[in-house]
Amino acid sequence: MGAEALGKLLQQNKSIQSLVLEWNSLGVWEEGFSLFCQGLSANRSLQRLDLRNNQINHEGAGELAAALKGNSSLQELDLRWNNVGLLGGRALLNCLHSNRTLRRLELAGNNVPSDILKAVEQAMDHNQDRQSILAENQSRTHVLSKEVLSLKEEKAKQFLNLMDTIDRQREEITRSSRQSSARVGQLQEALAERHSIVNSLKAKLQMAEAALALSEQKVHDLGELLSTAKQEQATMAERQAKDLQQQKQEAADREMKLLRDLSAANEKNLLLRNQVDELERRGKAQQDQLFQLKQDLTTTVADLRLRAVQAEERLDMEKRRFKQGLDDVESLRQKEVDHMTQHMEASERSMQERMQRLEAVRIGLEELRLLRPVLPGAAELWLLLAGTMRLLHLRQELSRVKAAALVERGQAEEELIRARSQARLEEQQRLEHLEEKLRLMMQSREEAQGRCLQQKQAVGEAQARASQLSLQVESLQR
Repeated sequence: MGAEALGKLLQQNKSIQSLVLEWNSLGVWEEGFSLFCQGLSANRSLQRLDLRNNQINHEGAGELAAALKGNSSLQELDLRWNNVGLLGGRALLNCLHSNRTLRRLELAGNNVPSDILKAVEQAMDHNQDRQSILAENQSRTHVLSKEVLSLKEEKAKQFLNLMDTIDRQREEITRSSRQSSARVGQLQEALAERHSIVNSLKAKLQMAEAALALSEQKVHDLGELLSTAKQEQATMAERQAKDLQQQKQEAADREMKLLRDLSAANEKNLLLRNQVDELERRGKAQQDQLFQLKQDLTTTVADLRLRAVQAEERLDMEKRRFKQGLDDVESLRQKEVDHMTQHMEASERSMQERMQRLEAVRIGLEELRLLRPVLPGAAELWLLLAGTMRLLHLRQELSRVKAAALVERGQAEEELIRARSQARLEEQQRLEHLEEKLRLMMQSREEAQGRCLQQKQAVGEAQARASQLSLQVESLQR
């Protein structure tokens, strides 16, 4: 049943290319295997079939050989380890003469003689060679078909191009025929115009002949006039010769006068050249003086600028020194004021302490006054005396402290006034010194400016002289 189903499958299927059926005992059932062989004969897609170990005998091999005769797609067939035998081998060998697609046939383990195996191998080699040749032929035919198609396409393109060129030539011929017809019309018109021109020229020729006759008459008249003119010209030539001799004599006299004037002018020119040389020497000397004056002016200006810069630097240094001195004096004064304030604060603190002591004594006296009725008379007197003594002593100390504080304050104020007056004096002295320096600097600056003005005036005068000399030289050269 399985072999029959496979045979039907192979008859209907068109896509299976490889089928492996080893170890299936397909050769046991002869009818089923014959149906399988019929399906294989009708199949056109299977390329590889494996039937190893399927107990195929010589009859099955004969049916398989008959199927291979009708099959044209199978390329590999494996029948190893079956029972094909001598008869089956011969049947397979005979079928190979008609089958040209089978390239590989395996018959090992089938009790097939060696000569049949060799013949089968030769047939396989022959089929392989045939298949390779066929493949080459197919590839060549494919290439040739491509070339033929390309040639056809090229020929079609050439034919189309030829048709296009023919159409273009036809169009050009029609265009040229139109142009030639137009040109023929134009030439005919030009020919008609030339005929009219020739007719007009003939008329003009007749008129010219008449005019020529008139001109010949005029030439005869002019010949007579020319003879009379020649006679008059001869008389005029004689007169002109006489006038020319007179003019030559006058020209010789004028030339003599011009030579004398030229010699005098040459002498004057030599004198003028000498004067020009002298003026040029003077101009050079004045230019040298002018250059020297300019150099002196530049040096003086540079010196003045340097002095001004130095003076400004000195003034700045003095200002900085003065400011530093003022800062030092101010710091000293501030230190003295701080010292005095500290001393005053200390004295005030001591006075406050003494006042506190006096207040304590007063409080003690008040207590004694309150205790006076209790104490006896002598003790009361003694206590009063002691209190009054202490009070007097404290008053003396207080007055002494106040006097010392007033004296110290007065001394501090005097020292402060003295320091302020000294600082003011020093400041006034420095200011006077700086003002004196500034006045001297301004004076030197004014002097330098005066010198610069004088030098500028001298330079201007020298330039004016040089311009006058140059004008004189130019006038003399002219």
